[in-house]
Amino acid sequence: MSSRDQILGRVRRALADVPRDEAPDGPNGSKRPEESSGPGQVAGYGEAVAREYLREHGERSAAQTAELLAENLADYRALVHRCTEDELPSLIGRLLAGHGTRSVLAPAGLDPTWLSATDAERVEDRAGSTAHELDGVDSVVTACAVAIAETGTIVLDGGPDQGRRRITLVPDHHVCVVRVAGQVVSSVPQALERLDPARPLTWISGPSATSDIELDRVEGVHGPRTLEVVLVG
Repeated sequence: MSSRDQILGRVRRALADVPRDEAPDGPNGSKRPEESSGPGQVAGYGEAVAREYLREHGERSAAQTAELLAENLADYRALVHRCTEDELPSLIGRLLAGHGTRSVLAPAGLDPTWLSATDAERVEDRAGSTAHELDGVDSVVTACAVAIAETGTIVLDGGPDQGRRRITLVPDHHVCVVRVAGQVVSSVPQALERLDPARPLTWISGPSATSDIELDRVEGVHGPRTLEVVLVG
């Protein structure tokens, strides 16, 4: 068999469980491999590809899942904080003060009480804001759509309390609030079930970082140099 025939055969094998009227014919309209026999037939052609992926790696309690999220976030050099709902405004105030924040950007749908303990100037999330204007903002505070424990990933979907994607990519300091009870899941498959693929999804695993050919790590190249995650609850 030619390389072309082998590749096409693998494609047909992967589509073997597709209804017949949706499956492709073979080269030049020939029968699918499972309908033919003879020299060159490769064993296994026509068999469906198993897709029995693990939904999560091991069973964990809610507390263990939250702890795994915190560990993986810290491993990515995010700064992780914990608090109760009542403590959240004062904690955010301390984080902004500790960063020397004079201006803070918050999405329109963010709970206003979250910023009640800071004197920093509030910057409105405007559609017309330029990258230069956003670069002059000291910090941004947002919520999130979901957090994935196994990968230490925060996902934003552009919701009212998260704002436009660019407001979390240009400012140098991002404070992201995660509600442990309703937003932390174990795995990527579980997170995907909660997300709308038509929305502008931003997947964040630690502060922005990249490495050159000598593996020298540089932070802040394409996003915030400082990511602080607050686990509430």
